Amino acid sequence: MPCLIGIDIGTTSTAGILIGIPDRVLATASRPVTLSSPHPGWAEQDPRQWWSNTREIVRELIRASGVAPAEIAGIGVAGMLPAIVLLDGSGSLLRPSIQQSDGRCGDEVEALRREVPEDVFLARTGNGINQQLASCKLRWLERHEPGVFCRIATVFGSYDYVNWRLTGSRRIEQNWALEAGFVDIRENRVADDLVALAHLPRPALPRMAASHEVIGALSAQAAGETGLREGTPVIGGAADLVASALAAGVERRGDILVKFGGAIDILTASDRVVPDRRLFTDYHLVPGLYMPNGCMATGGSGLDWMAATFLGGEPHAALDNRAACVPAGSEGVSILPYFLGEKTPLHDPSARGLVAGLSLSHGRGHVWRALLEAYAYAVAHHMEVLADIGHSAERFRVSDGGSRSSTWMQIVADVLQQPLGRLEGHPGSCLGAAWTAAVGTGNAPSWEGIGRFVHPKDTIQPNPGNAKVYGEGYARFRDLYLRLRGA
Repeated sequence: MPCLIGIDIGTTSTAGILIGIPDRVLATASRPVTLSSPHPGWAEQDPRQWWSNTREIVRELIRASGVAPAEIAGIGVAGMLPAIVLLDGSGSLLRPSIQQSDGRCGDEVEALRREVPEDVFLARTGNGINQQLASCKLRWLERHEPGVFCRIATVFGSYDYVNWRLTGSRRIEQNWALEAGFVDIRENRVADDLVALAHLPRPALPRMAASHEVIGALSAQAAGETGLREGTPVIGGAADLVASALAAGVERRGDILVKFGGAIDILTASDRVVPDRRLFTDYHLVPGLYMPNGCMATGGSGLDWMAATFLGGEPHAALDNRAACVPAGSEGVSILPYFLGEKTPLHDPSARGLVAGLSLSHGRGHVWRALLEAYAYAVAHHMEVLADIGHSAERFRVSDGGSRSSTWMQIVADVLQQPLGRLEGHPGSCLGAAWTAAVGTGNAPSWEGIGRFVHPKDTIQPNPGNAKVYGEGYARFRDLYLRLRGA
């Protein structure tokens, strides 16, 4: 039985899975990740923690499963994107990673918009000019940390970094390159003039790899650190949101996945590119398909922060119980969850979080429910944008840690007035990474085979009685942001 390992470098944790072909989950493991926000709008992590977590997780997977390293036919790594990781000429990290949710580069975004017509950039790259682009973050470094910028020898992403630690090979996976703003999507190649917008020398950007392409073999050093067999194939990897969507069965027009992780992703499948600056365009893992999507700057990370900072560190489950006792609409409490600015569909790094409508009659349950509702309203905002550009919504599935909260999922179903299918056996993006490795190494006959691992669990039906209050709440949510922005 061929066995594959999948690792997911996530916003709040690193997760791993060991699967056996065709349909067995042999072991899972995870480790927490520390997010640092030393200044308003900043989001950074230490890539060395990703590698330390990966080493520990792989050893735990082998130990827990009893699988011999020689039986492991490949490893795939998924991760958040496009986080920015920088190495100098000797391979040393130059600074903490700048995360995809980081909102420090608003001035650079505006400067790039003055320099390059956004409609031209959008048509060419499939994505608009926003704070997610590597060019904008690198220009910020050039201006504020010139001593770091002048020493850059390699720029790549979170899972590219882990792949380099595994193999010694420096490559960039295609979706990292695409969302970073370096790919001409019409020609499916990294374009020199797009790299030049980052003021980088072209050699600083490694060669692009397809997600399922074998990019190298496990080095002797990495084998010693992980317990794997030297020479184990390593594939290009996958964007975490795309890997999760594949595992959830998002394969056809009308399929929608809402992924409730450290950030919240909204994804659908398409056989055509419809660029819109409010959303992101990614490649689907299945060749020939695309994945229009949105990604909020926060989600589970915002809930973690709120609970720890203002709600006494109470566990999420206990806060859910409090929220379930509060009526829909949170008795007038409204929240804007823009704690790191906001990515899609606003692309506003200057947006900030806000709690409105508080009185002495409100308690923790009101604040927690209002935050759950706020993220549900933000999902509804994405659905408006998808409908506006011609993407239908016929089947909703939800995944990742937040989907286990029945209180939160009921709120989302009520706001959308759509049934939400929860999944059984969906461990997250690490499963998609493992299956991508299975396809890339020739150990899986088709992309569709991943469906053997994930099954319907239950369906959260919307409560029509809450439609009116949530329709009014959504209108207030949108209006509150617009008024604060001065629109």
